[in-house]
Amino acid sequence: MSQVTRRIVRELHDEPHLKGRRITVQFIKTQVEDCGLEPRTVADRHDIDVADVYRALTYYHDHPQEMRAVERQREAAVKGQKHLTTDPDDVRG
Repeated sequence: MSQVTRRIVRELHDEPHLKGRRITVQFIKTQVEDCGLEPRTVADRHDIDVADVYRALTYYHDHPQEMRAVERQREAAVKGQKHLTTDPDDVRG
């Protein structure tokens, strides 16, 4: 088993995250690749080893089907929450 696989787990979430932390692979990928932050910056901001940032990025790119499924689950959850939002005008009266 590779070191990447041992450090990325599904213990606390329904999606891959750093072992012993609540920082998800998806979050790290978003911070580095979508927001343009340097891996060292992400590591420093979240008090993690920069190697874990690279492990998360490696995991993300080594498991594209799994990560697409995670993204679809998140999108579905967001859509589900929008239906639960109550318009304040509906409650008045």
